[in-house]
Amino acid sequence: MITRSISKQFKKNLIRSIPLYFMLLPTLAYIFINNYIPMAGIVVAFKKYSARLGIWGSDSVGFSNFTYLFRNDATILIRNTLLYNTAFIFLDLFFGIVIAIMVTDIFHKKARKIYQSAILLPFLVSMVIVSYIVYAFLSTENGMINAILSSLGQEEVMWYATPRYWPFILSFVHLWKGVGYGCMIYIAGIAGIDPALYEAAKLDGASKWHQIRYITLPALVPSLTTLLLLSVGRIFNSDFGLFYQVPQNSGALFDVTNTIDTYVYRALISVGGIGRSSAASVFQSLVGFILVVASNFIVRKINKDNAIF
Repeated sequence: MITRSISKQFKKNLIRSIPLYFMLLPTLAYIFINNYIPMAGIVVAFKKYSARLGIWGSDSVGFSNFTYLFRNDATILIRNTLLYNTAFIFLDLFFGIVIAIMVTDIFHKKARKIYQSAILLPFLVSMVIVSYIVYAFLSTENGMINAILSSLGQEEVMWYATPRYWPFILSFVHLWKGVGYGCMIYIAGIAGIDPALYEAAKLDGASKWHQIRYITLPALVPSLTTLLLLSVGRIFNSDFGLFYQVPQNSGALFDVTNTIDTYVYRALISVGGIGRSSAASVFQSLVGFILVVASNFIVRKINKDNAIF
């Protein structure tokens, strides 16, 4: 009897959920067409692609595209991609939490909304527009920073031909544009904390730092873990606009701005570079998948509730 009742309830829930499944169909179709069907193109990484012969008719070259990648460009590409993304993860994590805590401590509701909008606004701005904003500051002839240096009697800097400044410039631009996204998630997490916990902590004489350490930060651990896992999964992906458009594709800066994504683009527009660009993309995707699985496995060992799967 119990089994029959469970079976009937399951059938009822399934029938009720049919409209929801139909609502999912467009999304599933989009994912299948946009994400899974193109995966057949992975074979390009193992071919000397010819537009005349097509993907399947092109000559197979084995792993020569991967060999070319690792012999010529892989060291710089992997170094830049890993170091920049590692720095971005820690910067976004630290400043996102700090700004979220500062904003939630504003008592005036209208002022809080204004600050939240101002923080998120750069995230919505196109990277093309950001590149022109940066150029307005760094232009050799008419840039604001060089104008200030000249007024102070200092020598002007050719920013787009001097590589040593760009790790700091790119990190600042990324932080300015991207910190608002994570900050909004942290603000939502803080808003979900029971205010009674803070009131009880105040009655016990806890300082603001102790309230943050023992109430706010532990409550943000699930959000932090999720964002961290997603960031680790994308650690071999870079923001193409940030590394290509912001430095104005300056050849003098390739040593510090060339990442896997910009390499893929430059290889695509070069003669015979489609196979090499595909090899770089396959390597990038494979490493990202391994990192996500490994990171999630570690988190699952520590705390199953914070794991993604």
